[in-house]
Amino acid sequence: MNGSVAYLTDPVFLEHDTGPWHPESPERLRAIERAVSPLKKRLAPLSPIRVAETLLESVHTPEHVDTVRFHCDAREPIDADTVCSAGSWNAALAAAGAGVVAIDAVERGEIFRAFCAVRPPGHHATAERAMGFCLFNNVAITARYAQTKGYEKVAIVDFDVHHGNGTQAIFYRDPSVLYLSTHQSPAYPGTGSASERGEGPGEGSTFNFPFPPGSGDAELVPVYEEKLAEILSAFAPDLLLVSAGYDLHEADPLAQLRVTTEGVRRIVRAILRAADTPAIFMLEGGYDVHALGECVALTLEEMLRE
Repeated sequence: MNGSVAYLTDPVFLEHDTGPWHPESPERLRAIERAVSPLKKRLAPLSPIRVAETLLESVHTPEHVDTVRFHCDAREPIDADTVCSAGSWNAALAAAGAGVVAIDAVERGEIFRAFCAVRPPGHHATAERAMGFCLFNNVAITARYAQTKGYEKVAIVDFDVHHGNGTQAIFYRDPSVLYLSTHQSPAYPGTGSASERGEGPGEGSTFNFPFPPGSGDAELVPVYEEKLAEILSAFAPDLLLVSAGYDLHEADPLAQLRVTTEGVRRIVRAILRAADTPAIFMLEGGYDVHALGECVALTLEEMLRE
């Protein structure tokens, strides 16, 4: 029914084998599954599809798609951070497909919100390059697919601790997609200064809020509680997509922001209140598995409550 919340995941995501020491591990999704289990009876379960390569090419070059396939078939990494295994290709196709299934369910009026617990993540993948644990840009593919279904203006909000350089680059000249990010700076990948605001017809559609290491609730939460609604009101999106990266949490081992669990809750709540549109959350980072599971569960609680 319209108004319900969907939860999308699939065992195929566990087949993306990053090796025993990689922080972007299958244990992340196992932790999420344990944490959200008590909520399952209130959620609409949906299963992702494996998208066709033509949909990947709505945001990626054919050469990029071929490169990822080659590395998956060869079971060799693309770079020191970005690993491919025999199961990575199908996992990546399904990660992109989760958003497609969610959009279709929204269009049919079956749901109003969805959380896609997927891996590999996506927001660092550019049109031409896989990087930063990301093979294909899941949220960008979802945005382009949504536009084919009539959601002309799409807003993407990214609260991952790392700037979503790939998402920004893909839409940097596109006024139909708004991109807003809070992130640690300096940090990987080195992009996302406040002066990066879009280019050409897309100028003014990119909003970056970089914060120094050690920043926490007092610094980040006001962006969402005090600024986001005004920014989205001016843009008037038809759809809200969220790159949900929980490595902004104070327990995360890969970065140095100090957002508390309650701070994450306030950020999620503010995002959901900022625009009266369907909202689809796509999992990005988050590498302390206890904090990750806890924060995904509270995200779903807020999606069910609002």
